[in-house]
Amino acid sequence: MADTSDTRTPAQIEADIKRRREVLAETLDEIGVRVHPKTIVGDARAKVVANIDHTVGRAYVQVNRVVSEVRAQLVDEEGAPRLERVVPVALVVAGVVGLLALGTRRRKG
Repeated sequence: MADTSDTRTPAQIEADIKRRREVLAETLDEIGVRVHPKTIVGDARAKVVANIDHTVGRAYVQVNRVVSEVRAQLVDEEGAPRLERVVPVALVVAGVVGLLALGTRRRKG
């Protein structure tokens, strides 16, 4: 059988009870803050912002990679443009812009 005798004095028991009440009060206050609607909304917003930041960061890395690859195709190791590749790209871009301009003029007229 377990020994159920308590060798503490009444003052020690009261001090233990007081300490436990204080700990319980702190715990209840913390729970109250955690379940408060403003805290829940704030936590949800923080998660959404973190997800958006993560997505934007990944998109930035991907765009940066694509730009680096395109730049490597259009510029040599010394930084000079590769005319054999830049001129055709410029002609294609000019042609597309010209077609878009013509298409816009025809719709307005």
